[in-house]
Amino acid sequence: MAKDVEVAEQGEYSAKDYHDPPPAPLIDHEELGKWSFYRALIAEFIATLLFLYITVLTVIGYKSQTDPKINTDECGGVGILGIAWAFGGMIFVLVYCTAGISGGHINPAVTFGLFLARKVSLVRALLYMVAQCLGAICGCGLVKAFQKSHYTRYGGGANELQAGYNKGVGLGAEIIGTFVLVYTVFSATDPKRSARDSHVPVLAPLPIGFAVFMVHLATIPITGTGINPARSFGAAVIYNKDKAWDDQWIFWVGPFIGAAIAAFYHQFILRAGAIKALGSFRSNA
Repeated sequence: MAKDVEVAEQGEYSAKDYHDPPPAPLIDHEELGKWSFYRALIAEFIATLLFLYITVLTVIGYKSQTDPKINTDECGGVGILGIAWAFGGMIFVLVYCTAGISGGHINPAVTFGLFLARKVSLVRALLYMVAQCLGAICGCGLVKAFQKSHYTRYGGGANELQAGYNKGVGLGAEIIGTFVLVYTVFSATDPKRSARDSHVPVLAPLPIGFAVFMVHLATIPITGTGINPARSFGAAVIYNKDKAWDDQWIFWVGPFIGAAIAAFYHQFILRAGAIKALGSFRSNA
């Protein structure tokens, strides 16, 4: 009984003592003079490079193993399930490795959502996106350099709207898929949740990786699954075919809309940001 009271008091104490971290400044020029900022950019570049290298190789390997001209075994290769595991598993690994350095974004849509929530400054958000896109291009470039014939023959891992689906369906799939991912990112990294549920061990990269895995299972047949503009852009740049470029806008507009909705939902509905702001305004008045 005494132990229960003690736990209750600790919970009440933690709840009362928790304060939201201050929002990141819109433009923070001081970041440009810190080595930690450039170290974070390098981490985002390398992480996105590795992400594209492993995942695009997996996609091309699967297509080559199921090519009826080469292999008559229709059940060969890792299948859609294996591709989804490759994407989700790499995100789990890379977020785990880089979370303490750059936050482990590895995705312009994630960076955009965190920027809207005032978790990162505009300067950091823009340069993260540049680093991510450059890393994606280099990752796909390595795949093409090592397996040029397979890369060109099997589509270069580029995202394209699949036959039988119109652009509206593809856009909707990207919006909802990215919402699931960015919503998971917000929930897994919520500092208030960590303070309130400190007795529950939460390894943030795990649910984020699983979110990527589940979304891939659902949307690979529709768009090949983008939910990451850098991933789609890097593959399109190196593959450089008309179809990949014609559909490219879907893999930017959709993820950014999905990320914006997730940021709004988490910050203003689940975290009641709008109500808090209104209460603060009334108290000051």
